[in-house]
Amino acid sequence: MTQSTCFSCGSEDLRSFYEAGNIPVHSCLMMESRAEAVGYPTRDLELGFCGTCGFVQNNAFDPSVHEYSKRYEETQAFSPRFLDFQDKLVTKLLDDWDLGGKSVLEIGCGKGEFLVRMCELGAGAGIGIDPGYRPERTKSPAAQRIEFINDFYSRSYGHLSADFVCCRHTLEHIQNTREFMSMTRDAIGDRLDTVVFFEVPDVRRVLEEQAFWDIYYEHCSYFSLGSLARLFRRCRFDVLDLWTDFDDQYLMIVAKPGDGTGGKTFASEDDIDAMESAVLTYEAALPQKRDHWHGRLHEVTATGGKVVAWGSGSKCVAWLTTLGIGDQLEYVVDINPNKHGKWLAGTGHEIIAPERLTAYQPDLVVVMNPIYVDEIRADCERLGVTAAIEAV
Repeated sequence: MTQSTCFSCGSEDLRSFYEAGNIPVHSCLMMESRAEAVGYPTRDLELGFCGTCGFVQNNAFDPSVHEYSKRYEETQAFSPRFLDFQDKLVTKLLDDWDLGGKSVLEIGCGKGEFLVRMCELGAGAGIGIDPGYRPERTKSPAAQRIEFINDFYSRSYGHLSADFVCCRHTLEHIQNTREFMSMTRDAIGDRLDTVVFFEVPDVRRVLEEQAFWDIYYEHCSYFSLGSLARLFRRCRFDVLDLWTDFDDQYLMIVAKPGDGTGGKTFASEDDIDAMESAVLTYEAALPQKRDHWHGRLHEVTATGGKVVAWGSGSKCVAWLTTLGIGDQLEYVVDINPNKHGKWLAGTGHEIIAPERLTAYQPDLVVVMNPIYVDEIRADCERLGVTAAIEAV
């Protein structure tokens, strides 16, 4: 059933502006065969913009079709560029909020890398909750101070407490964002010194750049700086810091429990008009962006050239399915060894190791995130791959 109410503020001031049909309901689950991949369930997507709070949501989202399990492979921890970002963020949080020796609760901890790094660099004991956690992946001695729970965070875990509560790249997967944040606030209760940190993708950048590859079924909730801060205040948090990071791809917010009227305000929150403009820009310029990639792929393959995509995560699945790319591209490359020999949901492209490119010798490598271009170019040079390298 298509939603007509904003899940962030409750307004009915929703305007649909983008639709995509028959897209895989998951893009980070590892498919064991091409048949399983191409037969994976699909659904339609319909983005709606809330003119009241600036939130963007998938009005057609059906949470019942999701499977977050141990075969969910979301980690970015094999990238030196990402690990550098993670370490700088951990150090900033530890220093800014005096978290040395203090306890950490991470909601949606994935494979646990961030939580482990927090404890390695100075935090005390930790608790991580995620249905996709894999204990065999955690090799650090710091894990002895961490309890991992293979489950979704819910009110049944309201008894868990910590000095620092963090949640990274999870809120965008949750449909009823207001209910989730209210649940988190209720669990903290009157422990008003608790520091809360959330990290989510920046939808304003996605819209302004017509980055359709950053829109996929797993992400049902899309935030700007303003809509994120407004949600936190609505759920009785006082915002203390608000910024963008990772080449402005990610939004960061730090808050403490209160009544939603304290804390600080930031000029960047005043973004309703900018979001309305970004929606219009996305609608108007999207066809040209899609045409560009159709044309570029045809240019290479029409003369027998070979194309690979580098990065097999959700961006790649969205890029391929939105463009309807089939045999124009044979392989998708990824540095994560846990993905090698698996297949992309929806399109059925095989995921291969970078080393396979030495023999394959593509003519064009399409990088799914421009922030990784330098390290991918270095890998190509090391492997003797002379292909053109272009980022989406």
